[in-house]
Amino acid sequence: MNYTLHQLQIFLKITELQSITKASEELHLTQPAVSIQLKNFQDQFPIPLTEVVGRRLFITDFGKEIAVAAEKIVNQVQEINYRTMAYQGKLSGRLKISVVSTGKYVMPYFMSEFMSEHNGIDLIMDVTNKTKVIRSLELNEVDFALVSVLPEKLNVERVELMPNKLFYVSHYKRELPKNPSKTKLFEKIPLIYREPGSATRNAMESFVAKNSFRVNKKLELTSNEAVKQAVISGLGCSIMPLIGIKNELLNKDLKIIHLKGLPITTTWNLIWLKSKNLSPAAVAFLDYLEVKKKEIIKEKFNWIDNF
Repeated sequence: MNYTLHQLQIFLKITELQSITKASEELHLTQPAVSIQLKNFQDQFPIPLTEVVGRRLFITDFGKEIAVAAEKIVNQVQEINYRTMAYQGKLSGRLKISVVSTGKYVMPYFMSEFMSEHNGIDLIMDVTNKTKVIRSLELNEVDFALVSVLPEKLNVERVELMPNKLFYVSHYKRELPKNPSKTKLFEKIPLIYREPGSATRNAMESFVAKNSFRVNKKLELTSNEAVKQAVISGLGCSIMPLIGIKNELLNKDLKIIHLKGLPITTTWNLIWLKSKNLSPAAVAFLDYLEVKKKEIIKEKFNWIDNF
């Protein structure tokens, strides 16, 4: 056996994504380079690690066992690096944050300068829907979670970051009366929803139910970006977080339709389990937010007040 740490890392990424193409994109490598490293790694084992059925790549049972061992090796190597930096007086470690999908427009701006100041810290940010975010927090798989609705059944601490506003939006060129009726907007125009488990979906359903609107045609898409493109294309309208449509509003791809009861306003919260023993890196990040939060909001998000 003569495999390298680089090969282990590539194989782990392929195992996670089950795609050489996606792995190459996340690792910032070419697809041929990833394929060659996978082949070189595979050639050292008498049993296949992967198999291709149709056009899909699958990890074999043996491959899954090797991935578990590879993850332990990679983690141990990272631990050596962290300990070395700690011995040199540098803040080090890993920050794991689970972020609801719309939060991808928020969290990076609160992380950027902190990560630049502490190059010994590695960031792992998982972007998914609210249900999975809360699950990862509950299982203690992450240090922090970014949500716009606090979980009811978990005992958490939180830092409030900024407001989250949701507006009814349509394609910019869609012709509507100056004061469109609920019948026109909700019964005649298809309403585009996020998937079940999404906080945006829950907010939309609550708004529709509270106002006794009848929605005759629904479309369901699994990401904020997909909903946005569907609205721009004219497939229907939706209730969307303002934070994710800034450029589309400025470029006149989308427009806000003002309705009574909107915007729906919640708050972006960075939360963590009250019982969690935070790492030095996590504590340092909270200290950073306490000092820098207002400055970041003023510099990066002051445009929100214009809508």
